[in-house]
This record gives sequence, C-alpha cells and structure tokens, in this order.
Amino acid sequence: MGVFVDQLTSARPKIRFGDRAFAGISNTAGISILALLAAVFIFLLVSSGNVLVTSGQDIIKHVGFARGMTFWQFAGITVFGTLLAALIALIIAVPFAVGIALFISHYAPRRLAAAFGYVIDLLAAIPSVVFGLWGMWTLEPLMRPVFTWISGILTPLFTFISGKPAADAAAGGAWEGGLPGLSWLAQNYEWWPLRADAAAFVPPGRNILMGGVILAIMILPIITSLSREVFIQTPRLQEEASLALGATRWEMIKMVVLPHGRSGIVSASMLGLGRALGETMALLMVLSPGMMVNFKLMSPGQHSTIASQIALRFPEASGLESDFLIALGLILFVITFAVNFIARAIVARYAEFSGANA
Repeated sequence: MGVFVDQLTSARPKIRFGDRAFAGISNTAGISILALLAAVFIFLLVSSGNVLVTSGQDIIKHVGFARGMTFWQFAGITVFGTLLAALIALIIAVPFAVGIALFISHYAPRRLAAAFGYVIDLLAAIPSVVFGLWGMWTLEPLMRPVFTWISGILTPLFTFISGKPAADAAAGGAWEGGLPGLSWLAQNYEWWPLRADAAAFVPPGRNILMGGVILAIMILPIITSLSREVFIQTPRLQEEASLALGATRWEMIKMVVLPHGRSGIVSASMLGLGRALGETMALLMVLSPGMMVNFKLMSPGQHSTIASQIALRFPEASGLESDFLIALGLILFVITFAVNFIARAIVARYAEFSGANA
C-alpha cells in the first residue's frame, strides 16, 4: 500500500517555471492594486493633515476662496452639491439605460442591436470636456425654454398651495393666500426644488438640473452596456418556458429577465454613480457655481461640487489653500470608496436572493 502511495506521489506533475512565473506576476499585480490604493490614501491623508488640525479661524484667514467658512462648512456644502448632482443623474439615467438595454437585448433585430451596441460603446469613449462644450453651447440653450415652461407651470401651483409674500412691507414678512393648514410650506418655501426665485424669473440653463442632465448622458453608456450584458445572460430556457406558459414578451421580461438581472442593474448603477461623483470638466463648464445648501434645481449660482472646486481653484492655490483642496479630494476619495463598498454589499445581497445563481 505504501509503495502505491509513493508511486502516486512521485507521479504528480511538477509545477513548471512558466506556471510559477505567471502565478507570481498575477499575485504581484493583485498586491500592487492594493498598494496603489493605500499609497493614494496615505498621500491624501498626509497632505491634508495640516488643514484637518488647523483651527477654523486660521482657515478663514488664509484661504480666500473659502468665503469666510471653515473647512468643514465648505466641505459640507460641496459634498451636498456633489451628491445632489450625482443623484439627479442617476434618477434620469437608470430608466433610460435599462430601457435601451432591454431594447438591444430582446426587441431590436440582430443587426440593429449590434449597431446600437457600437454606438453606446463609442458614446462611452467621448471625453468629458466634449460633453461640457456640447452642453454649454448646444444643450443649455435647448433646455432653457424647457426650464422656463416648468417654472411657468409650477410657480402658480406653488403659489396656490403655499401663498406668496405679502406685498405690504409693513407686514413683516407675512404670507398671504395659500391653502389653510399649510403654513409650514410657506416657512420652508426656500427648499422647494422645482420653482423659480420670483414669478417673473426666467431660469437659465446653467443650474444643477442641467448639470445632472449632462452627467446622466455621460453615465448612460456605462449603465446600458453592463445591463445589456446581464440581460443577454438570462437563461434561454427560462425565457422560452415563460413564453410557452402564455406570458407576453413584456411579462416574460418582468418575471424572468429583470429579476435575473437585478444585481447587475444595481452594480451598473453604482459604477455610473462612481463616475458621476468624480466628474469634473463637464460640470465645471455647464454649472454656474454657488455655495448654497438647498434644492433649487433650476436656479443658477446655488450649488458646487468637490471635483469642480478642485479644478477651479487648484491652479492658483498655494500653501494652506493647496492643502485645503487636497483635503477635499480626500473626502471625495472616501465617499467614492464608501459608495463602491456599499454597492458590492447590495450586489452580493441581491445575487443571493435572485435567480442569478440558479
């Protein structure tokens, strides 16, 4: 018996040099990714340490573009603008991306689907500065009448619901009109998202809603491509079984394709969100920046993002101002890392309960 075991042991093939080299290169590549990530984090943390330990009064004194705000006040405002723009982009892009992906994978003829796939892939390769130029010179003039129309429709509705400021200055800021029992709406009128600042205000297109539209167009190819690949991988037998039981094509998509691709849709959306969070040039060119925290989506000069502030201020920054902007980059790094970590957890949870692993 021992002789037989020795023969089996000696018969095992030896690991060749090429296999060892390939394994070493693969392990080195994997470790280098983690090392690079750690190096970026350490650089941001060390470079921004001076700002993180500096008092708020010194920040106000030495950082001119902070506009009298401490670092955390400035960071909070830009984080709000960054998340708001990314959320608007995600709300707009995901339904369109899923619809386009379903059309390519289950409705379009094969040749047309291939052509659409090529166009989507090419759209993903367009630089962000091109999107910014196109949005600034072409899309913004086209969207301006749309924003004006929305404002013209919603402003009378808001006035009917909450009333309007009293015309008499002696009223002390009181409001007149409005539905009874809804005075709290008047008190929070500044937070109403889709309204103009005044009845005669014509909202220009360089606002956070315009920035969200540009971001939605930019992340649309990413979400569409990944969702399309997930939908194509739906088991053919399950689709045919659903149709054989009398389901329509839409019912088959609703009951088979979408549940199977749910985790993929979430993953694609989070990847698109990651790009939207870090987008710089397009928003810098389209958005009229401001340092406010509100939901005035159609008013210019209200919001700003972390990436656009870094790109706008860094060329002329020095000393504490540079550290200030690097600290903003650290916050953006942490937000992006957290978003991707949460996305991985959501995808793993959906994959566990969906039919993706069936």
